[in-house]
Amino acid sequence: MIARWGGPILGAAAGLALAMASCSPAAPPPAGPTPLPAPAPPPGPAPSGARPAGPAAAAEPVIRVGLLVGASSATIVGAAGLSVSDPSGTRLAEIPAGEIWHVAVRGTGLVAMSPSGAAIAPSEALEISSPDSQALVLVNGRSYRGSISALRDRTGLTVVDRVPLESYLAGVVSAEMGRRNGAEQEALRAQAVVSRTYALRNLRRWDAQGFDLYATVSDQVYGGAGAETPEGREAVQVTRGQVLTFGGAPIDAFFYSTCGGRTADGTEVFRAADRPYLRSVPDVAADGTVYCSISPRYRWHEEWSGETLRATLRRTLPAAAGVAGSEVGEVRDVRVAYRSRSGRVGRLSIGLPREEVQVEGPNVRRVLSPASGEILRSATFTLTVTGAGRRVTRLAADGAGAGHGVGFCQWGAVGRSRAGQGHERILSAYYPGAVLERLY
Repeated sequence: MIARWGGPILGAAAGLALAMASCSPAAPPPAGPTPLPAPAPPPGPAPSGARPAGPAAAAEPVIRVGLLVGASSATIVGAAGLSVSDPSGTRLAEIPAGEIWHVAVRGTGLVAMSPSGAAIAPSEALEISSPDSQALVLVNGRSYRGSISALRDRTGLTVVDRVPLESYLAGVVSAEMGRRNGAEQEALRAQAVVSRTYALRNLRRWDAQGFDLYATVSDQVYGGAGAETPEGREAVQVTRGQVLTFGGAPIDAFFYSTCGGRTADGTEVFRAADRPYLRSVPDVAADGTVYCSISPRYRWHEEWSGETLRATLRRTLPAAAGVAGSEVGEVRDVRVAYRSRSGRVGRLSIGLPREEVQVEGPNVRRVLSPASGEILRSATFTLTVTGAGRRVTRLAADGAGAGHGVGFCQWGAVGRSRAGQGHERILSAYYPGAVLERLY
């Protein structure tokens, strides 16, 4: 969201949050729906507010979450002990409860090593599970539910958590939204539905790498069992099985931190995201209050001196606009050439000594990178230029919001929850025309 640019609501600017990976926006998933698991009888009545998906509902899927990619090694430990097997199921080692082992790259395979340094024979992949299905497994000191797979990738080691979807969501909602009070619980419930929908829509997105979703803002932030809060677990439990659909398929559930007062059309950020439910809508109460104005990222300010601006453009323009860094001498001007329907900057014009460079769409946020090195918080901003037309000596940006602005506004959801809106109403505000259904 994110396309994460999903980023945690209390964490780094979501480029955070859906998918700007995501803090540059990733391309949206394919338009066609991801096939769901084979139907199975539903376990009970649909949650309040959700329309049953039909006479038979899908079974709860297992999600494969990429915890580490390209790592040189990882530590593993289980409170109830662990078994290590190869892909054929042959047991290679038994790890006593509480004992820390290392998984490391050795040649073209992987090995598991005991504290004494003794190692099993190398294997292309390792399956690591606890005899107690409820016991947690710690990877690099972080606790996770489910079982762990270790895979040899091109550059090192990939570690994957295989976990039931609802358990995965408890670690996502809590990490994305942080601790919230009772008046904000409906926002967590809305996030649970959004994150469940995102996960189902993007199953097998990274299948070539051996998992479904990254545990970062490249998809959704997943903190595992250690990140879970009671409020996050409650939100997942109350909305169990609920997803947003359009035309019978899970929607592209983009989300982010703060819209700044108005959401964006899907195509403003993702060219293929022309969806009826991804439309620019105001995020304003009847009294004129902007719901996400409570966000610490609701308004922001960035500045560049002339020399800092030149250094920034030398670094960012080659990838964003195909301009060699050596071509960036004195900057003559920076101006907004086009704004989208939602008021976001859709094209930036940068005057250089030999040409005027046009920077389109999401690349605007990459080109005007702040001193932190991250992308600009949002594309909703105005510019103040000192020296325009000759030599820019100072550039200032005053902006609103954080993230790409498409779909679900996390801080807006918190504001709406405080105003007494239920999660169904919150979701309908950000995804107009989408249907809330229960899949299992």
